[in-house]
Amino acid sequence: MWTIAHGLSIDDIPITPIRTSGDRITDRPLADAGGKGLFTKEIDEALLSGQVDLAVHSAKDMPTQLPAGIAIAACLRRADVSDAFISSVAPRLTDLPQGAVLGTSSLRRKAMALWARPDLAVVAMRGNVETRLRKLDAGEVQAVILACAGLARLGLTRRITAAMDPDHWLPAVGQGIIAVAARDDDQRTRALSAAIDDRVTSIALATERAFLAVLEGSCRTPIGGLALVDGDRITFRGIIVKPDGSAVREVRRNGAASAAERIGANAGAELAERAGADFFAIG
Repeated sequence: MWTIAHGLSIDDIPITPIRTSGDRITDRPLADAGGKGLFTKEIDEALLSGQVDLAVHSAKDMPTQLPAGIAIAACLRRADVSDAFISSVAPRLTDLPQGAVLGTSSLRRKAMALWARPDLAVVAMRGNVETRLRKLDAGEVQAVILACAGLARLGLTRRITAAMDPDHWLPAVGQGIIAVAARDDDQRTRALSAAIDDRVTSIALATERAFLAVLEGSCRTPIGGLALVDGDRITFRGIIVKPDGSAVREVRRNGAASAAERIGANAGAELAERAGADFFAIG
């Protein structure tokens, strides 16, 4: 999109692949290793040092608070926000056999699955998408939950057994969004990035991230949120779930798109007040 917007050849934009700590650590949950910022740490360092001028991220992997000096410069048009249920033994999560084993690396997906099916055995599953699908095919688990958008980008939508309706199963904040980050003071790069920005997606992401920030959301906290923008109006829904799936709190907000961050923050503040300080405590 950058090349189209600015009449450049793909060869005019050097690409620097960076393998992050989150990619390398596959033997334990991210929450135990330092959180979802592990997927951006090395890229942020390269950006701040001037090694690269733009950083491309899956928005749902970006930490709630960006490092000082970094800003989101643009968002590409949002892809499918849904989670994907994948299984060879059941058409839907609710149809899994009693006590079935479900694999996921997400505390949100784990908590929501246990809310819907307390009998399930949910096991941590790290590694890339292909690795998780191989474990499913090998029978190590009876089902996995992944993001539809990620599967689509890998050409693996054929593996989806059922897309999970966001009306009943809220996605992660930022799910389906590719965000472009730049140095906060690099006005030229930020101006160039603005040409590829999708306004609707950026407004939605600002709403969702404001919600997450108030709740101090991280990979240790099962939180979902989705903002839908229709013209100059926003509809937002948010959810928090106890880690063991035993309790859920939901919130809805509507308002003007110009008040995106305030809408998200107010929704987060309401849930924080209703839930109390110990909502996310385990045990």
